[in-house]
Amino acid sequence: MTELLFRDDPYLASCEARVLAVRDGAVELDRTVFYPQGGGQPGDTGRIGDWRVADTRMVDSVLHVLEPGAAPEVGSPVKIQIDWERRMRHMRFHTALHLLCAVVKAPVTGGRMAEDKAHLDFDIEMERLSKEEIEAGVNALVRAGLEARPRWITDAELDARPELVKTMSVAPPRGTGRVRLIDIPGVDLQACGGTHVRNTAEIGPIAVARIRSEGKRNKRVTLVLA
Repeated sequence: MTELLFRDDPYLASCEARVLAVRDGAVELDRTVFYPQGGGQPGDTGRIGDWRVADTRMVDSVLHVLEPGAAPEVGSPVKIQIDWERRMRHMRFHTALHLLCAVVKAPVTGGRMAEDKAHLDFDIEMERLSKEEIEAGVNALVRAGLEARPRWITDAELDARPELVKTMSVAPPRGTGRVRLIDIPGVDLQACGGTHVRNTAEIGPIAVARIRSEGKRNKRVTLVLA
């Protein structure tokens, strides 16, 4: 099984690894700093040795999708490195979405982030969403410089506390007997397998790009880095 280094240290941008398998243009490693697509967060890009990693996916293991023609040798040691600036934008957006959860008091029905924007969908009446109030609320939490702390609970503890899963369409990573929480004390606590900044001040100013209806139960709030 691949050791997922990003879960304990999302700021680790590179490491040494060994090629376990090569299949259908993708590489499986014994350890990785690459985050695989999931939970609304895109998969990392970067390099494995001399080869470009175009995407990272989770199938039955973490698969690093290589550029066409790449063929690392199974068993060989390699240096791997993510595109750090891209990852950091995802980390800033992902933590900002947790703050958005705290500001908008409504069930979250879905969400997604990209390099230039991120959104959450809420089950709420449109007239209850104010661009100015949301921006002010999120930016106040950014400026407060709050810690975003990872901690772990067992699968059984999560089953006993279903309120810790806040996004209806996204289940947190399970299968190892424990689940990671992201705790912004006094603001937000939820199960999440994504990568986050350590302190909300690292997010920087946030703007609400738009608020629009995506259906009866989906009102979408889109954030950008101001």
